[in-house]
Amino acid sequence: MFSTHSAPAATRSGCLILDLGLIGYTEASALQERLVAARKANAISDLLLLCEHPHVITLGRNAKRENLLASDRVLQQKNVEFHATNRGGDITYHGPGQIVGYPILNLAAIKRDVGWYVRMLEETMLRATADYGITAARESGKTGIWVSGSSPTNPAEKLGAIGVHLSRWVTSHGFAYNVATDLRYFDLIVPCGIADRKATSLEKILSRRVDRAEASVRLTEHFAEIFGLTMNAIGRDELFERLNHAELPAAVSA
Repeated sequence: MFSTHSAPAATRSGCLILDLGLIGYTEASALQERLVAARKANAISDLLLLCEHPHVITLGRNAKRENLLASDRVLQQKNVEFHATNRGGDITYHGPGQIVGYPILNLAAIKRDVGWYVRMLEETMLRATADYGITAARESGKTGIWVSGSSPTNPAEKLGAIGVHLSRWVTSHGFAYNVATDLRYFDLIVPCGIADRKATSLEKILSRRVDRAEASVRLTEHFAEIFGLTMNAIGRDELFERLNHAELPAAVSA
């Protein structure tokens, strides 16, 4: 059984936070690669990226292609991109109204335990959900967080998904939290490869509008307390300036 204890406060260190807003999946993936390389070289500190993606379906490295239910033609008609990735997990959908979190952490300095890390990302979403008066839970043998169905006969629905990648203990990819997501797009896939399970969102559960910025703050605060980090906001231009500076020596030597 995985421990669900947060990182000890004594380990608290700085972590940058940047909300990129709406950004294409390919651009976000390329940025993650640069950040992971810089983090491995200790050229930047830990970082949490938050963003939204235009409609996109992504396939994890161990996923089954048959869990994509839509043809290429349907995806094109609905303006949905498709990408294979190196993250864990199966197939999932990202789109407007969803908060996607990409932590770039040196896990070696926090806790060298991938299972624990996944549980802590779940814990981040569980606590943020509780702030809205909603009880979400884990399910044995599955990742992500789940909310009981609308009746006892309905299975739990997935509110938040997780798929991560680690390289030399530096993390990338992360979590997706449905705030105001158009849930019809999940019909294009077998979400996370689990048949007969549906996705849900905060707005569906609460039957009211939920402010994305507010949900982002709640996720960030719980992420910080769980991982024992002090969050420091950084602007997009400043981040890219730091990245370019970090990569300058390699460019000169080439």
